[in-house]
Amino acid sequence: MQSISPLVISDENFDQIIGDNSFVIVDFWAEWCSPCRAMNPIIEEMSSIYGDKLVFAKLNVDKNPVTPSKYAIGSIPTFLIIKNGQVMTSIIGAVTQEIFEEKINEYL
Repeated sequence: MQSISPLVISDENFDQIIGDNSFVIVDFWAEWCSPCRAMNPIIEEMSSIYGDKLVFAKLNVDKNPVTPSKYAIGSIPTFLIIKNGQVMTSIIGAVTQEIFEEKINEYL
């Protein structure tokens, strides 16, 4: 694992990032989305806490439409928790850090 801050990923490198890392949380977001922006400090904080155990990645749905379509992302923010290439669960909407951490800890 690497990152202290979330990786910015795209349709082009999504599969590689998922394949290269055993535990990834992907944040599907857009610049115009207020709840997405509200989650940024939480994602930054959790990246620093869990950065040695998993990778946080951000994918802008407006600039990268293929991957959200592939995963049937209908609302943003949506966070996919992916372990060993398989989607374990998703979190839809803005949530507290505590709720987010509970979900992460289910799969650590």
